[in-house]
Amino acid sequence: RQRALLWGVLLLAWETAWGQLRYSVPEEMPKGSFVGDVAKDLGLQLPALIDRGVHITERGRTQYFSLHGKTGHLVTAERIDREQLEQLCRLVEKCVLRCELIVEGEMQVFGIEVEITDINDNAPSFREAETELRISETTAPGSRFPLAEAHDPDRGLNSLQSYDLSGDEHFSLAVQAGPGGDQRPELVLAKALDREEAAFHELVLRASDGGDPARTGTARIRVTVVDANDNAPVFSQAEYTVRVPEDAPVGSVLITVTATDGDEGLNGLVKYSMKKARDMASDIFHLDTETGAIKLLRILDFEEGDSYELEVQAHDSGALFDTTKVVITVTDVNDNVPELTVSSKLKEISEDAPPGTVVALLHVHDRDSGTNGEVRCS
Repeated sequence: RQRALLWGVLLLAWETAWGQLRYSVPEEMPKGSFVGDVAKDLGLQLPALIDRGVHITERGRTQYFSLHGKTGHLVTAERIDREQLEQLCRLVEKCVLRCELIVEGEMQVFGIEVEITDINDNAPSFREAETELRISETTAPGSRFPLAEAHDPDRGLNSLQSYDLSGDEHFSLAVQAGPGGDQRPELVLAKALDREEAAFHELVLRASDGGDPARTGTARIRVTVVDANDNAPVFSQAEYTVRVPEDAPVGSVLITVTATDGDEGLNGLVKYSMKKARDMASDIFHLDTETGAIKLLRILDFEEGDSYELEVQAHDSGALFDTTKVVITVTDVNDNVPELTVSSKLKEISEDAPPGTVVALLHVHDRDSGTNGEVRCS
């Protein structure tokens, strides 16, 4: 009964005295920093304060404050970090720690509230210092892409206040307000992308708080432009010409056509084909679909054909293509002997035939051309 009565008296005294003293101290103050003059504020004399057995009690395992017996001052028992007081201060605007001053000699309890005010000791930070986005070059301007938010454990103006973006003219920044008042940054495509112009874009997202001076945190954003099949293959020449001797060996590479495609991957993979050739050219020449090399399938004969035209097409994996003309000129070599035939002749000649009498008509022909076809008879 006595114990229950004692607790009742203590509880009544606590309820009556609680909240009588209120102090405020900024966070991160060193151990032993002055919080308040308890003795003066409660009207207690120092000698009596010591004799009556006065001490500070706190709920929980951590001791944040202590009483300096010689001065009667309430001081910090350790460095207090407001952001580390998660259970007490994470979701509240005011971070208040409570303790009790117990005067044992008089069975008195006085409540003390100490507000821990925030200082700008934290900079906004991103969970990842670098992020990568993949955006197709066909993406329409105005498209938006959510970005990771920064976190600042400080409160009020010392917390995160704004974002800004630096990089190039292709992107801008929009900030949306979340349902809880948080700011949500979004990347906005301001100008159409072209992978062939720039395959990557390097951006920097900066988050700033409202402290004085302000603290900032940054995150690097690398935008990879995903290729689209928006480029057709292009031949290096509108027309290819080559001169080939008619005695070129079978299997020889006569010429190689080349086309390039500004796209990448399968979109930039070029293959070659030969449109239907005239004059049986497809039986004479072979086109390598991978390399564009034109090879000789059989022996050439200048006398059979001295020029060939081929139409070659380069196409990518889509429906885009380019066309070029290949002119193959066959040059003559001296591969034919003169042919001598007797058109007419006399069976007999009279012994008195005068000099200059025609005894035979001869026909001489060489299938070669130029000097190779010129003949002398003797």
